[in-house]
Amino acid sequence: MRTYSEYSDDARFLEHGSFFQGNPYDSRFVNIRYDKASDRAVVTRCMHVDGIVDPPPDKSIAQRAALLAAIGDGTSRLVNYPSSADPQSTLSCLRQLGIAIEKDGEDILVHGKGLDGFSAPDAPLDCGNSGTTMRLISGLLAGRDFDCVLTGDASLRGRPMERVAGPLREMGARIALNAGCAPMRMERGPRLHGITYRLPMPSAQVKSCVLLAGLRATGRTTVIETLPSRDHTERMLNLAPVEAEGARHIPIEGNRSVPARTWTVPNDFSAAAFFMVAGAVAPRGAVLLRKVGLNPTRSALIGVLEEMGAVIRIANREESGGEPVGDLHIEASSLRGVRVDGARIPLLIDEIPILSVAGALAKGRTEIRDARELRFKETDRIGAMAENLRRLGVSVEEFDDGLAVEGPAALQGNIVESWHDHRVAMAMAVAGLMADGETVIKDASCAAVSFPNYWETLASVAL
Repeated sequence: MRTYSEYSDDARFLEHGSFFQGNPYDSRFVNIRYDKASDRAVVTRCMHVDGIVDPPPDKSIAQRAALLAAIGDGTSRLVNYPSSADPQSTLSCLRQLGIAIEKDGEDILVHGKGLDGFSAPDAPLDCGNSGTTMRLISGLLAGRDFDCVLTGDASLRGRPMERVAGPLREMGARIALNAGCAPMRMERGPRLHGITYRLPMPSAQVKSCVLLAGLRATGRTTVIETLPSRDHTERMLNLAPVEAEGARHIPIEGNRSVPARTWTVPNDFSAAAFFMVAGAVAPRGAVLLRKVGLNPTRSALIGVLEEMGAVIRIANREESGGEPVGDLHIEASSLRGVRVDGARIPLLIDEIPILSVAGALAKGRTEIRDARELRFKETDRIGAMAENLRRLGVSVEEFDDGLAVEGPAALQGNIVESWHDHRVAMAMAVAGLMADGETVIKDASCAAVSFPNYWETLASVAL
């Protein structure tokens, strides 16, 4: 058995394929065990993290591709569409709206019906746990000639939706919420009109919602953002943002058709992030992550980890569907603490749970601020990570908008909670690999929301 770090040539390593042969639960290195009956993962210390990982497809891009395909003029093909729960919720909602969707081998065919092709659903649209589904599809459903209701699981029904309902109402939509949250009742109404909307906080979901609503609105809709956020929607619609007076102005003209096309989804940077940190904090080894999306509005974690001292290389750069893609090579490194705040936060908002684990294992203080948005994710991720890291023996200072950790901590295994949040569960698994004793992660199946085979994949490289 040969590991990545034993190969000096990337091409030979890629040709050789994954080093891990046989059962990932081989008794020689059972560092991760998942028990389906109790829905718990048990993680123990590993000696090194080493191997090749193909992260799952990017669900943020995939969901946008599905929505654009549904309002497209003709049949679009979705390549590398994820099987994880959130993108499947998007497809389910589109089917309820009368969009025909079928499998063609490994691809998905979406038979678009144009901007005005949606049909009235015969039941509430269940968005599951997907805030992206609910917030983006609300932009496409505002101002229709039928009523509909958007709902989801208990977690999603507790997340704030006024942030998208507000600008949609400014455009003429009729929307009712339950104390600012879902269910969202979208009432039939007149066609929307274009507005100029300045985002009160950086939010790719709100920005995308307004831009998608602008597709069907009369006149021009312009979104203004003072801090950058994920720009997938602008790229996919070939919009031309303009920098003016220290802000980014993103215009879109109404009644603009969307052509059918093939959308190729890159692998998810946010999913790769857990293996980036695992590879960096491990005592030894190296990890190769293939065909990962490297959009600069998503990949700020690379710069933060390099600032902390991580050794990261990028190879095989290319462009796929308007998105930069490449292979990430991460070596075991000695990390030091950093401060992360301001404009960088929106560019790594989903990676903050795993970044806090990296900070706990780095030398010195790592402080993360200006991240209050994390309080309103699938769970309160600031509170969740603070509590879980304390259970493993980390000194944590919690703020309203972030946290600070002192490292390097001598982690001690304990029982931790996922609070049904996939990113919390996956981050604590990486922490458990660096802890003495057993770390037990409750409700571990939630990892499948974004990474269906996470436990098997992590087990295959943590030895």
